[in-house]
Amino acid sequence: MLADFLIRNTSDVLTCAGTAPFIGRRQADAGSQPHAVVASREGTIVFVGSESAWRRDGALTKDAVVVDAGAGAVVPGFVDPHTHVVFAGDRRDELRRRLGGATYAQIAADGGGILSSVRATRAATDDQLAADTRRRLDEMLRCGTTTCEVKSGYGLATDAELKTLRVVRALAADHDIDIAPTFMGAHEIPVEYRDRRRAYIDLLVGEMIPAVAREHLAEWCDVFCEGGVFSPEESREILEAGRRAGMQLRIHADELGPSGGSRVAAELAVRSADHLIFVDEAGAAGLAAAGVVATLLPIASFYLKLGRFAPARMLMERGVAVALATDVNPGGGFSPSMPFAMALACFSMGLTFEEALVAATVNAAYSLDRHHRVGSLEAGKQMDAVVVAGPAIDLIRVGAETIRAVIKKGRLVVRQAHHERSS
Repeated sequence: MLADFLIRNTSDVLTCAGTAPFIGRRQADAGSQPHAVVASREGTIVFVGSESAWRRDGALTKDAVVVDAGAGAVVPGFVDPHTHVVFAGDRRDELRRRLGGATYAQIAADGGGILSSVRATRAATDDQLAADTRRRLDEMLRCGTTTCEVKSGYGLATDAELKTLRVVRALAADHDIDIAPTFMGAHEIPVEYRDRRRAYIDLLVGEMIPAVAREHLAEWCDVFCEGGVFSPEESREILEAGRRAGMQLRIHADELGPSGGSRVAAELAVRSADHLIFVDEAGAAGLAAAGVVATLLPIASFYLKLGRFAPARMLMERGVAVALATDVNPGGGFSPSMPFAMALACFSMGLTFEEALVAATVNAAYSLDRHHRVGSLEAGKQMDAVVVAGPAIDLIRVGAETIRAVIKKGRLVVRQAHHERSS
């Protein structure tokens, strides 16, 4: 076999290979292959295995790129399946208030929260919005994310939502990160519809969703099913409209309280139910029976000071596939780092390192219906990888410079200079 890209001199390659999603005990199997090499051609993996097998069966093109892992580990490129990375404005003043004791609800009641970002996003030009979002995507890439989901939801008006999703489409065309776009006009009830919420739902169903579908701007439709936002009945109506328009479904569920979102997720058999901080055992059983992925966001719990994290271990024990995401957003998703999400999942939600890695790669890819292309290191998949400057578990050393390189489609897109050997 012939390759134009090779990673060698590894301590371990954690492939996360196999049929997705990984459920129950399988989620602990990260597919360790000690001292393996990974080879690709034209962005697609052609070989994962021992160096001796590669020397016997493989060959490199004349212009091949060879990456020396420096005896570090290699893992799949991270897949971040829940972000609100496209927005304008700055809400770090709210962070200061939160650190001073203000709650999420108090900040929102004072005109902050999502509606603050809506005002700024509506006012931003396309170029401003694109430049701000590109900078955040660059941060995510440096943290090892090679595929992510991006939601709209800070426009909350037809023109503003379409503007946001067009910016996402433009970024998807030329950024190194693969982007899965999500329509989330059902992120909040805008101020101008607060006394006529039924009219806003009619706008979502009758105008926004059809307009998004006509331009093929979104793969997914999402809704914030939460007390004071969208009820289970409203969420079901909006999601069914999204499905009729050809979008796949995901839902924000049971984040701030037992909202009924997990029941809607199970009833509609959505691909992913996200947050789930307050899901109970009955809700978990429903998700498992419907094959819904639980996408958990420990960074949001951490920065919002919610005092609790999603019951990851309970969900796994009841047969729910668990994925992780950062929830990058202006109000509570202040870290672009999937390794930080993994660290919190290990130390606040009871996952092992291997379970967290699977949640951040192949299960996350499954939650975006991209598991056939990304999320694991195996022949036929895209060559997306992270080279670690040491053993793989070093990824959860928060604040340490643990990523040596990031590879996307068989190209070296991030090389950390401080890990280069001096000549």
